[in-house]
Amino acid sequence: MYRVIAIVGGGLLLAACSTFNLDFMKPAPVMDTVRFESNPPGADVKTSNGQTCRTPCALALPTEAPITVTYTLNGYLPATDTLDPVNITGSPPQLQPNPATVELEPAPPPPKPAKPAKKPAPKKTTAAKKPVAKPKPAAAPTSAAPAQQPASPWPAPAQQH
Repeated sequence: MYRVIAIVGGGLLLAACSTFNLDFMKPAPVMDTVRFESNPPGADVKTSNGQTCRTPCALALPTEAPITVTYTLNGYLPATDTLDPVNITGSPPQLQPNPATVELEPAPPPPKPAKPAKKPAPKKTTAAKKPVAKPKPAAAPTSAAPAQQPASPWPAPAQQH
């Protein structure tokens, strides 16, 4: 019976060693709070370690290595900045620049779509033209004949006798 308990206990200890992690003994990375600002405000900030916020904002970032920051805002060109760790004697490392400020450039207007080439107008076929009769000028009235009124499109009134 003692042998069974010893074997089971040894198996449990072996299993426990494979899952036992000593990372809790490592010191946590030193963090620095960096403030982000943009002109115009409201830009989306994304750091190389995956953290995001919208300006103006602040993020706690590790100071162990440089961090790349990308600013994006609709209607403006994206901007990129790098935060570098700086060791100052007697104090924990800090990321510089802090605050990280960027001036966003307006995006150029989108290119105008190319106009399609104009198709040439179809050529008109020329058929034999009929000569157009020109109206003849009216003869000048003579003094012996009474002047006639031009024809009216309305029917003439009935004359009474």
